[in-house]
Amino acid sequence: MIVIEFKVKGKSNQYQAIDEAIQTAQFVRNKCLRYWMDNKGISRAELYRYNTQLRSEFPFVEALNSHACQASVERAWSAIARFFDNCKKQIPGKKGFPKFKKHSRSVEYKTSGWKLSEERKRITFTDGKQIGKLKLIGSRDLNFYQPDQIKRIRLVKRADGYYCQFCIQVDVLIETTPTQKAIGIDLGLKYFLADSQGNTEPVPQFYRKAEKQLNRANRKKSQKYRQGAKPQSNNYHKARVRYARKHLRVSRQREEYCKRLAYSAIQSNDLVAYEDLNVKGLVKNRHLAKSISDAGWATFRKWLEHFGRKYGKATVAVAPHYTSQHCSSCGETVNKSLSVRTHVCLHCGYGADRDHNAAINILQKGLRTLGHRGTSTLGEFDPLALLEQSCGVTVGR
Repeated sequence: MIVIEFKVKGKSNQYQAIDEAIQTAQFVRNKCLRYWMDNKGISRAELYRYNTQLRSEFPFVEALNSHACQASVERAWSAIARFFDNCKKQIPGKKGFPKFKKHSRSVEYKTSGWKLSEERKRITFTDGKQIGKLKLIGSRDLNFYQPDQIKRIRLVKRADGYYCQFCIQVDVLIETTPTQKAIGIDLGLKYFLADSQGNTEPVPQFYRKAEKQLNRANRKKSQKYRQGAKPQSNNYHKARVRYARKHLRVSRQREEYCKRLAYSAIQSNDLVAYEDLNVKGLVKNRHLAKSISDAGWATFRKWLEHFGRKYGKATVAVAPHYTSQHCSSCGETVNKSLSVRTHVCLHCGYGADRDHNAAINILQKGLRTLGHRGTSTLGEFDPLALLEQSCGVTVGR
């Protein structure tokens, strides 16, 4: 399944119709969630029957396409099922009890309620919300896919406009020539990443660079807010949109940076080992929370795993424990604080940058995890021999 996104162009009354469709989908989801809270133990089928009751009771719900209403029911049931799964798995902390949505930003259609034009540059929504025909703006060509491959369509509202997403069922596996290379990646704050070959990438710090402009836009937004005024003035909403657009730009910069690095790592190697970091736990450190969030480690991992599946490459998440403390040459432990940036082993004399040493340890863990010790299953090469050759360390077999 792939997702292709286009920006849509329409008139102001069409945008208002999209907003109404989004609010209706939010209403159906919240009503189904309340019905589940009042009647514990009900099944998904009963939620679907309750959705039918809502459509007969509220005309604005009936105006929304029936499949779009069903998709809202599925969203509610997904939150309920996730909560029960977390309880069964006994995950620590909060289990994610379902919450009501206040500011939904999307409505999802299935296989009805919309129709593509012959040239597939426009889409028409045919339900009672009267969204009508919208122009699709983007470089992707939908003519490569059959209409029956499009399983879902989402209308998404963002700070800079409205978008249409096509969820297409297609095999995305692409065969590539083996590179006969393996790499370990250590994520950090001094460098965004350092690999086992000694290469580093700087931390872009998109949020910190834009923080001055963000704070100024936030102050202007706050100055136009009037306590107790309903609705707020048009100037307030304009300032709010300007502030949101600046945040959207920062998030897109971070996304593209992580995407480019992940694509490069996958294309250059047959195996990529990286740390299985608990980012949610790391951001609880109030001294490093802003820097960790700005780095985008979770985004990088998401794209790394995506490209690994797409191009048939092995991606291995290893435990990060002691990867910075162990010597990658002899395996002995060399304790050092976070401020010490150079690894010097007192046992074998091996010296290297702290992050480079950690990246080699991560690669070694990744190879052991896949059971490659003494084998040559990645193409026609021995990964440990490659590790000794490229990183300059001796690995015991």
